[in-house]
Amino acid sequence: MHLNYNAMKNLLPLIFLLVGPFLSSAQQSDPSTLHKPGDNVPAFTFSVDKDKTSSIADYRGKVVLINFFATWCGPCRMELPHVQKEIWEKYKDNPRFAMFVFGREQDWNVVLPFKAENNYTFPIFPDVGRKIFSLFATQAIPRSILIDEQGKIIYQSIGYSPEEFNDLLTVLASRLNK
Repeated sequence: MHLNYNAMKNLLPLIFLLVGPFLSSAQQSDPSTLHKPGDNVPAFTFSVDKDKTSSIADYRGKVVLINFFATWCGPCRMELPHVQKEIWEKYKDNPRFAMFVFGREQDWNVVLPFKAENNYTFPIFPDVGRKIFSLFATQAIPRSILIDEQGKIIYQSIGYSPEEFNDLLTVLASRLNK
């Protein structure tokens, strides 16, 4: 069977509709995920600017959202505007909330221009060599991890879909709107 260009173009939405849920759903038992809800967040430090580091332990007592992305990742680029509008703009002034977005395998010279070009105001940090990402997973971005005030993982997602993102918003709101 030979399909012409127009026939293929018309089939693409159907293909994405059928395959999409497998690419962008929470995958708590996904083999690339190294921790499950209920586990303690692994200890790590990260650069908060070119000359200063911080530790995840410094944020104990807060609900912390960690997001891993890459500038070249299509689903990441779809998710980040929602992170800006529906999470950062809503919770940035909440003293019980912190958020860290890490550019997997990217340095300051990539993440800072990307942040400026997209008018993002949330904190974006480099994760050169996957040092932080490798504590959580072996592959797959975007990836979000929500940590409670005691340092326990309470939610994880892999990929981006509106339904998955709404699940994250629901869990986040339940923790911060108490």
